[in-house]
Amino acid sequence: MSDRLRGKRAFVTAAAVGIGRACAVAFAREGAEVFATDIDEGKLALLKNDGVPEVAKLDVRDSAAVDAMARRVGKIDILLNAAGFVHHGTVLECSDADWDFSFDLNVKSMHRTIRAFLPGMLEAGRGSIVNISSAAGVFKAAPNRYVYGATKAAVAALTRAVATDFITRGIRCNAICPGTIETPSMLNRAEAAGPGGRDMFVSRQPMGRLGTADEIGALAVYLASDESAFTTGVAHIIDGGWTL
Repeated sequence: MSDRLRGKRAFVTAAAVGIGRACAVAFAREGAEVFATDIDEGKLALLKNDGVPEVAKLDVRDSAAVDAMARRVGKIDILLNAAGFVHHGTVLECSDADWDFSFDLNVKSMHRTIRAFLPGMLEAGRGSIVNISSAAGVFKAAPNRYVYGATKAAVAALTRAVATDFITRGIRCNAICPGTIETPSMLNRAEAAGPGGRDMFVSRQPMGRLGTADEIGALAVYLASDESAFTTGVAHIIDGGWTL
């Protein structure tokens, strides 16, 4: 631990597994007081073994619940939005319900948490918001990722809008755009693809390997810390060269 986030309070969504979990643990290891949330209470509780004692169930699709959680938590310095879902298929496989669900979880959830926590940041005159977007949809189109790509492009635009609106008031807002990261969600998609599914994902990576959630967590620490004080409104790509 180097205490890069010592004295800061962080709030993380979708923290039970994958990228959200890695970010919550990385924040805690750097000295932040972390409040982690997810809908999976069982896996969320395991974070206590990694220095994240404050955990709570939260459905980020519930505006009233998000507002109530913000009142419970109080002022924070760091907001990490990691909730998301990867919908598979083209426009022909995307129903209205699929579209609404993906935008509600992938985009509107961030609208909810930012709206809830931003007033406290503004009152304090400082804050770093980090949104998990994707290289797919922002920097490159991916096959069969129609609505997913649309939502992640929206996250990048939302990020720039927040950064622009509050740049003079001590608020920074950045996005992280990962490539293919080895997470439980990704491994489930690989398994669904059939034998050799994981190898198929690896074969797309110029570096010959998948990214790790810890590597995303390391970038999140930088964006949450004062080291990135001159950085806002940026979609930071971390994809092992996938978009080259």
